[in-house]
Amino acid sequence: MQHPNPSPAVPVPVTVLTGFLGAGKTTLLNRILTTAHGHRIAVIENEFGPVNIDSELLVQQSAEVVEMTNGCLCCTVRGDLARNLVDLKARRDAGELAFDRIVIETTGLADPGPVIQTFFAEPELADAYLLDAVLTVVDAVHVARQLDEHPVLLKQIGFADRLLVSKGEGIAAEALDALLERLVRINPRAPIRQLVAGELDIGFLLDIRGFNLNENLLAEEAPAAPRFRPAAQGGGKLFGGTAHSDEIGSLLLEHAGDVDLDRIGVFVQGLLDRHGDDLLRYKGVLAIPDQANKLVFQGVHRLAGFDYGAEWNDDARRSRIVLIGRRLPEAELRAGFADCVIAA
Repeated sequence: MQHPNPSPAVPVPVTVLTGFLGAGKTTLLNRILTTAHGHRIAVIENEFGPVNIDSELLVQQSAEVVEMTNGCLCCTVRGDLARNLVDLKARRDAGELAFDRIVIETTGLADPGPVIQTFFAEPELADAYLLDAVLTVVDAVHVARQLDEHPVLLKQIGFADRLLVSKGEGIAAEALDALLERLVRINPRAPIRQLVAGELDIGFLLDIRGFNLNENLLAEEAPAAPRFRPAAQGGGKLFGGTAHSDEIGSLLLEHAGDVDLDRIGVFVQGLLDRHGDDLLRYKGVLAIPDQANKLVFQGVHRLAGFDYGAEWNDDARRSRIVLIGRRLPEAELRAGFADCVIAA
């Protein structure tokens, strides 16, 4: 049977759903799949265990692809992720499968970095898929202990474009506030929302374009909403906070005015060469002399992309870089970035 699909030339958006064991990833995923939003979603379970999507949704099974009552699909990946994505694309192009976006649910013990890098390292995937965002579910009841004992959870939080706190009703208000503050210190660029039973804002989860190169990479705050904590503002003390000193934290490098293109290029290349393994996510908007457009860049580990975005127009020219990584040398990086600034 042939299935109608959008134009094969339009990249399929991909969402990576991660979180530690028991945080509630699959519960959230089932809510997404049962919500009447009009999206046809292919789900990839990136693990070796059995498909754990709600069995009541399953209506037929062919090989490792499961079709659900609302037109969604589920595929358990027991091998190479890139190979399976290429296979799904071929079957979609042939009209065998119909979907307009993909959600990849990682195992609770997985570092999402390799999954993210897959979309940058494989040319065929770069044309076929658009990595939209990383969603990380955080268990409010157990996260304090998990953060201290399991470094992979710090990576899951550090990579996130959205942080979704589950089981918040299970702890005291003061403990919840302390948790939210800790999450902001680790990753200030990811808006936070508590998950509430029976509620789902699909617009908060999809079409985020967290990996697009654009001039809004470093918006100073996100729109306020119920159970929502906007990204932190200000200088961003690396690995700050009095209660905890997590290995992974954030650093904001910022100066008014322009930076020298050659010097900033050397600075960023040195940053990647020396600290690429410890960098999770980084984004920047730079003002370059005699250039009317903003130079924007972002990357994951050592994979980075640069492009010119919108014009500065009436915006005050300034250069900003946000780094999220493990034990980055703050004084060294601040001094190196300052050396790139062109004196007024």
